[in-house]
Amino acid sequence: MIIRRWVRMDVLPFNPFSIGDNSMIEDFSTINNGVGAVSIGANSLVGLGNVIIGPVTIGNDVILAQHIVASGLNHNYQDIQQPIHKQGVSVAPIVIEDECWIGANAVVTAGVTIGRHSVIAAGAVVTKDVPPYSVAVGNPARVIKKYDPEYKDWVKAS
Repeated sequence: MIIRRWVRMDVLPFNPFSIGDNSMIEDFSTINNGVGAVSIGANSLVGLGNVIIGPVTIGNDVILAQHIVASGLNHNYQDIQQPIHKQGVSVAPIVIEDECWIGANAVVTAGVTIGRHSVIAAGAVVTKDVPPYSVAVGNPARVIKKYDPEYKDWVKAS
């Protein structure tokens, strides 16, 4: 495991943080477990300038490109009579399953699961779950193709 010199580790003792064998966190990234655990599996890469705010679980053999934000934290906004910063926060876990690749500048929002062996295109904003073996693009992200095990090929999503 390698955590580069210029990584900001906002890792607090009251929530877990773990990183698996042969994984790396590149420079200028921020890891924050203040509101939830952060777990990074084995053989995974957190690229340059990523922001990971728990609760976030990153599986094995995952590639996170540059400048990705994955935050399990949201600010509440119900009462228009109060400033947003006084309304508290909500937390929902993010799960990035094994063998995924997340492109540069993507955003993964609280409560989302990205299924095994899926690809999220650069710049995508993932606001809902992505099924395993899928490719998702856009803002908000939508699945454009899936692997079909019957045909043993990628097919356009319907």
